[in-house]
Amino acid sequence: MILRLLPALLLASCTSAVSARTVYRCVRDGTVSLATAPEPGSQCFARELDDNAAALPNLWGAMGVFQGTLYQRTQDGKTVYSTRNLPGSTRVLGFSVATPAGSPAHAGLGKVGAPRMDAFPREFKAVAKKTGVDEAWLRAIAHAESYFDDHALSDKGARGVMQLMPETISDYGVKDPFSAKESILAGAKLLKSLDTRYEGDRTLAAAAYNAGVGAVAQYSGVPPYAETQEYVVKVQALYARYRKAMGLKALPSQLQPAQ
Repeated sequence: MILRLLPALLLASCTSAVSARTVYRCVRDGTVSLATAPEPGSQCFARELDDNAAALPNLWGAMGVFQGTLYQRTQDGKTVYSTRNLPGSTRVLGFSVATPAGSPAHAGLGKVGAPRMDAFPREFKAVAKKTGVDEAWLRAIAHAESYFDDHALSDKGARGVMQLMPETISDYGVKDPFSAKESILAGAKLLKSLDTRYEGDRTLAAAAYNAGVGAVAQYSGVPPYAETQEYVVKVQALYARYRKAMGLKALPSQLQPAQ
C-alpha cells in the first residue's frame, strides 16, 4: 500500500469537517502512532492534512516499509481510530505503508576541526546539567550538524543549531527552531532518548540522529547511506576532541574515532 493509505483510512473515520482534515501524531515511550483524536497518556500534535491525498506529509518519517494495525475504540462518547492498541480497543485491519524511498539523512553542515567552546557556552552548560547529557557529546553533535549556526537550514528541512527536523520540532514543543536555547534543549532531549533506546551505543545514536530511528531499525545498524556513515565518523572524532578540550578522560576504545 502507498503512503497515503493510512491517513486516508483515518480520515474516512472522521465525521466533522474539522476533524476530517486532522490526524494526530502521538508519541509515547519513544514510539509514534497516528490517531483521529489525542491519545490519553501520549504527547499528541495535530497535523492538518491537505485534501489532495498526493500532498499528504510523511507522518512517520523515514521508516522504510511500516507494518501495523488500525484499532477502533470509544473515547468521550465518540468512535475514534488509532494505530496504538489502547485499553478498550478492537482490531479493525492490518496494513503496510511504504514511506518515500531514498536516504532520509541530511548531510551535516560542520566539518571536523578545532573545538569551539565559545559558542553558546551558557546554553550548553545549562542544558547538559538539566538533562544529564554529556556536554562534550552535545557539542560534538551541534558542531557536526550546524557548526553552531543558529540560523542553519539544510536541504532536508533541518533547522537551527541542532538541526531539528520538523517531527522533532513538533514532538518537543519547540516554538522557534532558530532559537539556540530551544534548539539545544530539544536536541539534548532527543539525544537522551536515543541513548536510552540504544543502551549507550553512541554510534547508533549518532546514526539515528542523522537518518532517523526507522532507518537504523531497517538496517539493524548504521544505514548504508554515505552521508550517515561519514557523519558517524565525524561525530566520533569531534566527541574525542571536545572531551579533550574539556579536560575529560579519553573515550573507551569502542568510541574512538576511526583512523
